[in-house]
Amino acid sequence: MPDQTLIVRQLGTVDYTDSFTAMRDYTDQRSASSADQLWLLEHPPVFTQGQAGRADYLLAPGDIPVVQSDRGGHVTYHGPGQLTAYLLIDLRRRGLGVRDLVSALENAIVATLAEFGVAGAARRDAPGVYTADGAKIASLGLRVRRGCSYHGLNFNVDMAMQPWQRINPCGLGVPMTQLCEQTEQAVTVTATAQKLTDALADSLGYSSWRRIASATLPPLTELLTDD
Repeated sequence: MPDQTLIVRQLGTVDYTDSFTAMRDYTDQRSASSADQLWLLEHPPVFTQGQAGRADYLLAPGDIPVVQSDRGGHVTYHGPGQLTAYLLIDLRRRGLGVRDLVSALENAIVATLAEFGVAGAARRDAPGVYTADGAKIASLGLRVRRGCSYHGLNFNVDMAMQPWQRINPCGLGVPMTQLCEQTEQAVTVTATAQKLTDALADSLGYSSWRRIASATLPPLTELLTDD
């Protein structure tokens, strides 16, 4: 597997549509030498519909906007207090298939939960990570274009949970939970992001990673020149 540094962008709160557009543009314009990137961020409240999304899974969105996305999966919720991690990886270069990537993300989330003393597990029939009581704590949704991935995972850390009642999350009819409800340790999105970064780099086989902190997404020209 290629030994390439992973660029980790620690971002603030980013509008979903802005990040969606930036991910897609980076994937379309990246070259064979472009760096793989991990974007860590939060979104303002928004429901997103994946390619398999069904209107009847949107029970009562109310004042929270609904955005159509090109990721896999059904409807999910994003909001403050949820850690979102977007993986922009050249899968061909790293010798990874989609199932390999899904397993790596799930394993990284399980490892991160273990750091907080929480047992988590994946389900073969429904991507994501679930706690011992069967509640879902993290969701996955990916897209692959030109052999490269974008979108990624959502990890519920310490967020308002009421909006989940307005949808049928991922069409599964399972309860949702969050890290702060599963551990006695104090949790923050920032601390969770640091642990998840280590776990993802290890799970995906990167020997090194470089963090870049910024308040928001930089322009595409800057994204494409990082190495």
